[in-house]
Amino acid sequence: MKFTLRQLTYFKALTEHRNFGRAAEVCNVSQPALSVQIRALEDVMGGMLVERRARDVVLTGMGRQVLAKADEVLSAAGRLDRLSRDQGGGRSLSLGVIPTLAPYLLPGVLEALRAGDLSLTVQVREARTERLLAALGAGELDAVILALPTGTRGLVEQPLFEDRFLLAGSHARLSRMDATGQVLRPTDLQPSQLLLLEDGHCLTDQALEVCGMDRNSGSIDMGASSLATLSRLVAAGFGLTLMPELAAAAERAAAPELALRRFPEPEPARRIGLVRRESTPEEDWFAQLGQMIRDVGEGLISAFRTENGPAQGGPVDVVSDGRDQAAADFAASAR
Repeated sequence: MKFTLRQLTYFKALTEHRNFGRAAEVCNVSQPALSVQIRALEDVMGGMLVERRARDVVLTGMGRQVLAKADEVLSAAGRLDRLSRDQGGGRSLSLGVIPTLAPYLLPGVLEALRAGDLSLTVQVREARTERLLAALGAGELDAVILALPTGTRGLVEQPLFEDRFLLAGSHARLSRMDATGQVLRPTDLQPSQLLLLEDGHCLTDQALEVCGMDRNSGSIDMGASSLATLSRLVAAGFGLTLMPELAAAAERAAAPELALRRFPEPEPARRIGLVRRESTPEEDWFAQLGQMIRDVGEGLISAFRTENGPAQGGPVDVVSDGRDQAAADFAASAR
């Protein structure tokens, strides 16, 4: 075999991001190193795989054929790697999760997995959506928890629950806004008021979309590296932000000066889901893992609403905690 799995991984990343620089960043290598490996793969295949443009690449006819086979090879390699790790006794699960979900969902999800099967080995990778999807496509992850839709072909997406956005700021700032009697909608916010996560987080894209803005809309501050940092900044009076309901209880506990308000109906929201490769054999574990994550997420949101009042326009829906049963089902399917 003259080609390597590394070359196929780099090539797949290049086809997904259509730019050598972005592909190199996702693969955690320098752009020259990635270019060398792509050239080497082209030499092995006997022809150009991509047409190189100033800021873009386009697959050639041979490139399309190689990509189809590369997907098969990388998927099979991922299964072989997991099989070798599973020989130690229990099953393994490689799970990816985006940073705006990980601190809030993972404790409950891992607890449920552990309760269902002590022999299960769980490997977790926290990263931005772009990197997780590249790792999933390369067979490095079994599934990823993120915001839907992904816009990526070759994936099975399982919607889990809705995570509504709240307006977050300091008590003083939101009290002044309340005093005006204004019914504030996301599109009423001014660019100069907003603090958002740094570019590259899907939550930033979602916030800009629901506020009817883009990156060129005035002086939006997109510099925070995490929701925890963002919460503390707005709690101290430095602007406003959109806070996912899933994170609201934890962030307000960590920053007591953080105040939250609901938007009027229809409340803006993101859809949280679980994704896997389409080529992964259809098994019960995926649906059962999804149910377990849904139970944890809806449980956190329901607890927040019970303590802080109902969602806009309706009573609180008390969600039963089905984590133990879902974990047992998952463990049974893993054996």
